Amino acid sequence: MNKKSVGFRIFAYTFLSLFAMMNIVPLFWMVVNSFKNEQEYAASPFSFPEALHFSNYAEAWKVANMNVYFLNSLFVTFASLIVTVFFGALASYFLSRFQFKLRGFTYGVFLLGMLVPIHATLIPIFLIMQKLHLLDTHLSLILPYTAFHLSLTIIILEGFMRGFPKDLEESGVMDGAGIFRIFWSIILPITRPAMATVVILNFIYNWNEYLFALVLISSSALKTLPLGLANFVGIETASLTLQMAALTMALIPIIIFYLLLQKQLVTGMTAGAVKG
Repeated sequence: MNKKSVGFRIFAYTFLSLFAMMNIVPLFWMVVNSFKNEQEYAASPFSFPEALHFSNYAEAWKVANMNVYFLNSLFVTFASLIVTVFFGALASYFLSRFQFKLRGFTYGVFLLGMLVPIHATLIPIFLIMQKLHLLDTHLSLILPYTAFHLSLTIIILEGFMRGFPKDLEESGVMDGAGIFRIFWSIILPITRPAMATVVILNFIYNWNEYLFALVLISSSALKTLPLGLANFVGIETASLTLQMAALTMALIPIIIFYLLLQKQLVTGMTAGAVKG
């Protein structure tokens, strides 16, 4: 290994370490301060608590009405995620494994979908949902979330599936399997690394999305977690420790979801790097 390569590695690791610290340190102190009382936080925001005040979490959960918002976010997030990944995987399979006249055009349409500014479509989507009488329903969020993430999902999965050898389908056909049987039993299992990537990306966006939920949802019983937290922060301006407890609880599902799929995600990224 020459000096130039060693120097580049040192620079890369230093930069990535600093970047990681910039992201981790604020989250770390948010979690630490969520266990303090208001007096401890006011006295020293960057000290460790003398005792762990778990009551902050119970109070924040109750005051912020997070049980309702959590359930709404879970339903909207997973419904959008399942629909997006299922139809995205099907479309990717046909685009990557079959040749037909409009294949290039169809792929171009999905590629063009990534260039559309999502929030520029907010007013048209509002008018469409109003005409369809879907405003203030879960479908008013599920449909846009699905539509806007279908392009990225298809492009990632199609690129991954395209590298599979044709022998996979041929062996399935010889065993008497049809197209959908091959897709479900052969293609999907070996696409798990790429699936983990798109699942995490879709989950994070759907879980954290705020603007569409703010415009399309007005009923308190249907509001998602970002809306609920925004209202809670507006009400509890004097209690920063309760705000941090609520934000920490909102962060936990993303961390758990990422940890569950971390191995598949790393495998998918490594496979993509090798193919490239």
